[in-house]
Amino acid sequence: MEKSLIIVESPAKAKTINKYLGKEYLVEASVGHIKNLPKSKLSVDIDNDFSVVYETIGGKEEVVTRIKDRAVNAKAVFIATDPDREGEAIAAHLADELKDVNKHIRRVLFHEITETGVKEGMAHPKKIDTHLVMSQQARRAMDRIVGYKVTPFVWKTMYYGLSAGRVQSVALRLICEREGSIRSFIPEEYWSLTAEFTTQSDDKFLAKLVKVAGEDPKIPDETTSNGYMADVRKQSYIISNIVRKPVKQNAPPPFITSTLQQEAAKRLRLSAKRTMMLAQKLYEGQEIGEEGLTGLITYMRTDSTRLSEEAVAQIRTHIYNNYGKEYLPKEPRLFKKGKASQDAHEAIRPTSVKLTPKVVKKYLDKDMYALYELIWNRFLACQMAPAEFEQITVEVTGGDYLFRASDQLPKFRGFLQVYDDITEENGKEQEDLDPTSKLPEKILKNQSVQITELLPKQHFTKPPGRYTEASLVKELESLGIGRPSTYAMIVSTVIDRKYVEQTERKLFATELGMQVNKLLVKHFPEIFNVKFTAKMEQELDTIASGKQEYLNVMKDFYGPFHHAVEKASGLASAIKKSMQETTGEICELCGKPMVTKWGRNGRFMACTGYPGCKNTKPLADDAEKHQHVVGGKCDLCGGEMVVKGGRFGAFLGCSNYPSCRNTKPISMGVKCPKCKEGDLIERKTKKGKRTFYGCSKYPNCDFASWDKPVAQSCPSCGNEYVVAKYSQAKGEYLICPVCKQEVDKVEVAASA
Repeated sequence: MEKSLIIVESPAKAKTINKYLGKEYLVEASVGHIKNLPKSKLSVDIDNDFSVVYETIGGKEEVVTRIKDRAVNAKAVFIATDPDREGEAIAAHLADELKDVNKHIRRVLFHEITETGVKEGMAHPKKIDTHLVMSQQARRAMDRIVGYKVTPFVWKTMYYGLSAGRVQSVALRLICEREGSIRSFIPEEYWSLTAEFTTQSDDKFLAKLVKVAGEDPKIPDETTSNGYMADVRKQSYIISNIVRKPVKQNAPPPFITSTLQQEAAKRLRLSAKRTMMLAQKLYEGQEIGEEGLTGLITYMRTDSTRLSEEAVAQIRTHIYNNYGKEYLPKEPRLFKKGKASQDAHEAIRPTSVKLTPKVVKKYLDKDMYALYELIWNRFLACQMAPAEFEQITVEVTGGDYLFRASDQLPKFRGFLQVYDDITEENGKEQEDLDPTSKLPEKILKNQSVQITELLPKQHFTKPPGRYTEASLVKELESLGIGRPSTYAMIVSTVIDRKYVEQTERKLFATELGMQVNKLLVKHFPEIFNVKFTAKMEQELDTIASGKQEYLNVMKDFYGPFHHAVEKASGLASAIKKSMQETTGEICELCGKPMVTKWGRNGRFMACTGYPGCKNTKPLADDAEKHQHVVGGKCDLCGGEMVVKGGRFGAFLGCSNYPSCRNTKPISMGVKCPKCKEGDLIERKTKKGKRTFYGCSKYPNCDFASWDKPVAQSCPSCGNEYVVAKYSQAKGEYLICPVCKQEVDKVEVAASA
């Protein structure tokens, strides 16, 4: 009996689909792309309507041959690659290879790898969408042209081996501009004043000074603060106003790609790349007991918050049965479509309400389970009733002074029963907000109160925070740069290129990144900017929707780009010279001046007599800026041990180098909690992308932690150390890894 052939991308997906379709189908995997643009050449014929030349990817010949052999005798061929532009492009390449051996080729879309989802896709075969294919081709062509035209310019002006990218360079610009703002920021001092009031029934509460003679208080220094305090104490105070109002808080919408990456970073500390890798596995299918291979979530690359009526009906029944009717809104919740949303797929949600986190937990590894639980809870919460609170605001007046306090009393938890909302304070410090403390139950309007204590506090304005992966993805999405399938790649690319370093989950622009960004922005201001890049994304969308042709969009892009490249290339030699700085030092070999240059290992000094004189040496500042004596003695030669900087971070080295090459890792001052013998030291992952903390006795002891250890015992349980953590809501804070008790920074400082 003739069988039909189904082609998917992933062997895992092939295995899951095979389970649902039976013996009349063969399922093969292409294992991703089968064709790509050759690396050795541009492969975009600019003079021939921007036509592209693809070739079979090295090592994929056997895959293509096997699929062809299966297709020859197949009743029909169904290409079921991922339901997005990239999947459509892979489908087109497969169809191109198979068209001569089988004429019955159709495209099917599986939005979820479940029996329902697979059979729904097979029931509605279609033609390959050439608009989506050409949209993806335009993205690849633009990226290739930018990379191949701009990268040589960067080589000529800095050094060989660097690179530039159409979207990644704009992301780098955002990070560098934030870095520049932080470096140039000048903190300004200001003070706040909080009073402790006591009622006639001896109840106490805190309130913050918010108005002086109807104006916002301006307290720039301690002298002004002391003046206000003296006058504040002279006044008589009454509770001038009490406002009680009900407040409702709605659940956030179900996940789209960008919000999943943001929440996974904040809550689970997963990188965007790892989040998408885990989500891909959840989508393709996992072995779940009697269910067998089952796709657990819908397609994970989406910008739509739309949910199917069937899925909403199922989750509403689940809410009613498991939480009660008070947790179920009268009508299903609908969510607004985003401005740039293509709405091609549903939101990211579980494929079945039967597969609760409790049911699947024992079948998934730790990170996969945590991500699935996050997706489940968000989907469940989005269809639950709002949380309800009573917000109480109390105003205390005396003379020209108005103090304010607020409290929020929970009345009904609603969706918070399953999904605690973590919100950002939009850059404000918590202490800058109105004090939120428990207000007395019997507080009455016009009641007189007395000040029992004044609490002045000094503050300094803070620079904007550095981007994290989550906040950068959020910024890219809000600016219309990139698409769901590209966010993770954008972030990982700038880190891989050493333009950005990730420390304590924050993205720091390196000096190399700052220099490359400065070069690109100065000489390609119209190309590497937010507006132009966002406009190109919109143009790609118009190709996908059939509103514009591939050729017109490519011409719109290439005109201004080509002009900028021609202009910059003609100035490459002059630009390279302008980047060199005099050092004031003379070459000891030939007597000519030394200048700074950029090379693979960063900046260095080189003789201006090159190529006749090839003398080079490290910059004095760079050699010494990470180097200071720590007081220890070298156990080999007795010299002073100093802190030095290397490609994998700081380390201890002998000051008598190069005659003595003794080195040691820097201890965090904390003994390893596992073996009790080694010290905890800072280490780098294998590729040098992330910092972690491990035992100095490795490999004999494999203790490791992502959290930075701090040499301070926990006041609650007595554990010998605490760890530094970071969250969007709290900022940096300390917590005990054993009892999970948060430790106040002041407490740590006092006991140090």
